Amino acid sequence: MFHLLALSTSPQERFMIFTGCFLVYSMTVLVNLLIISLVYQVSQLHTSMYFFLCNLSVLDILYTSSTLPKLLFFLCSGDGAVSYNACIGQLYFFLFCADTESFLLTSMAVDRYVAICKPLQYSLIMDKKTWALLAVPAWCMAAVNSLILTKLVTDLSFCGFNQLGNFFCDLKALLSISCSDTLYIRTFIRIDGMFVGVVPCCITIASYSCIISAILKIKTSEGRLKAFSSCSSHISVVILFYASALSLYMRYSQEGDMLCSVMFVTLVPMLNPLIYSLRNKDIHRAMKQVF
Repeated sequence: MFHLLALSTSPQERFMIFTGCFLVYSMTVLVNLLIISLVYQVSQLHTSMYFFLCNLSVLDILYTSSTLPKLLFFLCSGDGAVSYNACIGQLYFFLFCADTESFLLTSMAVDRYVAICKPLQYSLIMDKKTWALLAVPAWCMAAVNSLILTKLVTDLSFCGFNQLGNFFCDLKALLSISCSDTLYIRTFIRIDGMFVGVVPCCITIASYSCIISAILKIKTSEGRLKAFSSCSSHISVVILFYASALSLYMRYSQEGDMLCSVMFVTLVPMLNPLIYSLRNKDIHRAMKQVF
């Protein structure tokens, strides 16, 4: 049995947190469902860019649903206790969503690279088979990788009254309260982080280095602006994801971890669809067409 210290607040504070979390969760689910519905219904959005955006929307719903509903229940009941099995299950889905998003954002970067650097070959290269070859491995690799990490955690021992300094079962928090030797797991996590985080990030940076180089070669300012606007939303989402992820796993104070966790688990999934939809003319036209 684990106990979430983040819920050790007064009833008034819990009510305020509950209200904020409920609004964030509702908005996240509704906006992402709207994007999924628009991409499904409007044939003009049946392109690789919106295929990956649809994958990201499904992922963001799973992301928040793995943590916030349980948190809302705890805020209502005032009891921060969570069973061992529930905690391990939450850990798995959280890791799965984080890994998948890292891989999907890289796939989207590759899509933008082909669109801007090889525009004449775009429709030939980015066919539906390529969509599947980029998206399916992202989900599968994340599922396997998170399963390995979760299995390593289940091999640990937890002694006494286990207090987690967070509002969900996070890998970092679980390792900090284990009474087992976690050196080999921490070493594996660092190596695994290279595969899940550093390599996808480097591919994304390399893709955008080529994209920026190609944009600068465009002679007209209108052409450069149009090319940049087609990838500005993705750049914003990538920066938001990696900045919040690095902040979460490089902070060592409980207060800092809590703040970064809130950003990573609640704000990122909520802002992703808003960033893609607010300035996206295709989404605006699709909304007018449907509604």
